[in-house]
Amino acid sequence: MSAGKLAVFGLVTMLAAACGAPAPAPEPAAEAAPEPPQFAVTGEHPCDPVGDVQFICDMVSPEDIVVVPGAEWAIVSGAREGGRLNLVNVANKTSTVLFPTPDSEQRLDAEAYPECPGPFDLANPDVSRLHGLYLEPGADDVHTLLVVHHGLREAIEFFEVNAGDSPPSLAWVGCAVAPEGANLNSVVALPGGGFATTNAGIGVWEWQADSGWEVLPESEDTAPNGIEVSEDGQTLYIAGWAEEKLTRLSRGVEPVEKDVIQLGFRPDNLRMALDGSVIYAAGHTDRDGNSITLPREPTLETSNVAAIDPETLEFERIFVHPAMNGFVSSTTAIPIGDELWLGSYRGDRLAWLPMPE
Repeated sequence: MSAGKLAVFGLVTMLAAACGAPAPAPEPAAEAAPEPPQFAVTGEHPCDPVGDVQFICDMVSPEDIVVVPGAEWAIVSGAREGGRLNLVNVANKTSTVLFPTPDSEQRLDAEAYPECPGPFDLANPDVSRLHGLYLEPGADDVHTLLVVHHGLREAIEFFEVNAGDSPPSLAWVGCAVAPEGANLNSVVALPGGGFATTNAGIGVWEWQADSGWEVLPESEDTAPNGIEVSEDGQTLYIAGWAEEKLTRLSRGVEPVEKDVIQLGFRPDNLRMALDGSVIYAAGHTDRDGNSITLPREPTLETSNVAAIDPETLEFERIFVHPAMNGFVSSTTAIPIGDELWLGSYRGDRLAWLPMPE
């Protein structure tokens, strides 16, 4: 056989062997690290105190808290699917579901909220997530509760709270549906009517019944979370969660006045003391008390509360506590009597403790 034929024969033989040989096994793919838990499991841990911190349990995402005038009752949100508005007895620390229930009262005030499409579907309560709260005191014992609502619609919902009833009763009366694509978080009523609400990534929006929605100037440069308002409505305080900052912003004046401070933790909700002398900011640091970085460990994050002077913007960290079973990274801090109450978006319980000195 000639050398040329031998070469061709050898090439064909090698190709045939290669085609018939099994392909080498691929290297096994590295297993992705499991995602850390995002939320406490409702009812997984006992409702036992941790030092001075005690709990009111069996809730779903009690993210925000407001106090009914008289301080005998508090209303608590339920910011995840399955959550409810709960009514809490301040003295005996017991809670009951306030809304939605099969018997919840709903009566649309079409004159005040002409563009509201209608009430909640009480047959499907779990589709609603009731997030940020604000209670506007009214005449006598009738007050207005504003609630940030995610679910079948993104809206601010309005409720009438009758504190003259024992226990207080709640009736849904209307809504303001947010523009498409909005992702609302917190809300405050404005003196003279309307409200201001934070919209994640877009700034602070104001709504008035006669003019609708508008973005407040100079509010767009933050990822807003919590919000508070001065008694005269001329100043807003905005929690910049991702940037660990608080912004004080004038409203209704030109040029806009703006001051910013760094808090050293990610502030969530803001709550003004009844006398207007202190703003309480609750928020998060990582498990070691440092600024949060990626990847996060949400159920291991530390709770922080700062007391802020609204005039000088000086502040003091008054509470720092590692994550506790069932209570993770405080989202709201509000004084009730001589106690400090804390909410938790990722938890299944409220916390309360003696007011730090």
